[in-house]
Amino acid sequence: MASNSPAPDSGSARPYAWYVLSLLLLVYILNFVDRQIVAILADDIKRDLKLNDQDIGFLYGTAFGVFYALFGIPLGRLADNWHRVRLMTAGLALWSSMTALSGFARNGTALALARIGVGVGEASAGPAAYSLISDWFPRRLRATALVLYSSGIYLGGGCSLLIGATIVQRWNLAYPAGGPLGLVGWQAAFLAVGLPGLLVAAWTFTLREPPRGLSEGIETPAHPAPFRAFFEELVTIVPPFTLIGAARLGFGVLARNLAVLALVAGMVALLVALGEPPAQWIAIGIGVYAVYSWAVALKRRDPPTYALILGTPAFLCVVLAYGLNTFLAYAMAAFAPSFVRRSFAIPPEQLGEVGFWIGAPAALAGFLGVTLAGRVADHLRAHSPVGRLHVILFGCLAPLLPMALAFTARTPAMAYTMLPIAQFLICGALGAAAATTQDLVLPRMRGTATAAFFIGTTLIGLALGPYLAGRISTLTGDLGTGVLSLFASVPLALGAIVAAYRLLPAAESSKLRRARAAGEAL
Repeated sequence: MASNSPAPDSGSARPYAWYVLSLLLLVYILNFVDRQIVAILADDIKRDLKLNDQDIGFLYGTAFGVFYALFGIPLGRLADNWHRVRLMTAGLALWSSMTALSGFARNGTALALARIGVGVGEASAGPAAYSLISDWFPRRLRATALVLYSSGIYLGGGCSLLIGATIVQRWNLAYPAGGPLGLVGWQAAFLAVGLPGLLVAAWTFTLREPPRGLSEGIETPAHPAPFRAFFEELVTIVPPFTLIGAARLGFGVLARNLAVLALVAGMVALLVALGEPPAQWIAIGIGVYAVYSWAVALKRRDPPTYALILGTPAFLCVVLAYGLNTFLAYAMAAFAPSFVRRSFAIPPEQLGEVGFWIGAPAALAGFLGVTLAGRVADHLRAHSPVGRLHVILFGCLAPLLPMALAFTARTPAMAYTMLPIAQFLICGALGAAAATTQDLVLPRMRGTATAAFFIGTTLIGLALGPYLAGRISTLTGDLGTGVLSLFASVPLALGAIVAAYRLLPAAESSKLRRARAAGEAL
């Protein structure tokens, strides 16, 4: 192990670290193939299961995203305390199986349940991978390594469109009345992308587990009971068991928990009474209440981790800013294929063309954008504590014009040209935001910090962005209007970035002092 390990603060990474990163990138590509494939299959799913755009937004975003966020927290805790390679292997096997099972869905409810299973499985990937990468790579290369890993978002998303469109087109041509087991093209596509993940899971199992804190020379002892900690975390965040967790903390905590539950339930009931779909807002309500319950429990059980994550306004501002970035990005990704198909009356036999002209440029643009922005973020960070925030600000503003041009395009060529430009510009904030949050915590807290970071990209971005775009599209009858209406979130994102500029330097410089004050033994 020692020969393949970077020396603390050496500024270099050994070949085995790059091998680990390469395999983790492959896993992340599969992650986003399985997650994103709904976008290219959306119109076929709508037709066969009798759904609308807001239902697609729910399936693409909310059903997946809420449970991805909730289980990301206890799984992030498990990544901090247990064998990260084994955790990622189990998660990959679960989400690949659930993707394959999506191919047997006969109604929207069955597909939603499968998407929930995909979300639970994929929740293990981010915390484990971010923690592994942070140990294998020194601080100087951390943002670069994280953005290379994160490029799997765009490679996987682009590949999903190519693969999904090709399978649907060829399957439906070969079996116009349905193929083996009565499966149609979109169902075959789910099977085709889900099953290979089981083979990659076996390969992932062979990776070595590095000592925690390796890259910074901070020795972190093994947790004596990682699964007990995991189940304790699970009780604090999965309703209705959250009431048991609150009761353990005393009558006052339970009373406040019940008050928050009543408030959230009341808000959900109001939205449903106003005509909103129950499933969407019940899921969001569960997410909000569960995260509140977890935060209260974390503050009691692990004050240092709470202090450096939820108790650090700079951390929360970065999460909010990037969450609103994904608010737009996920809506664009969810509905771009459907917008092109409908706006330009693309026939089913040309679906492969749509997948190619959206998927291939998007994959390349996303890879280049996130990689180049990561290098820029590292360079700017070397000169200023807030250097990476410049990249987040750029990612907030630069994509707006090409997005507007794409979703008001009068020709397919204009849409095909503007979509990858928007992708290139919007994706750069990821590596900068991820590296910034990792720098604000201690090594043992990285998995939990990653889970908290992903709450912003799920409960804010993924669970709300695609749904709201689909909901407005359903109400107005115009998908472009649905997506572009989300520009209303930009002022809030700018406010979060400005606040982060003010708060970040002091938060990073006081990290060790605040951890000690909260009880951390350093």
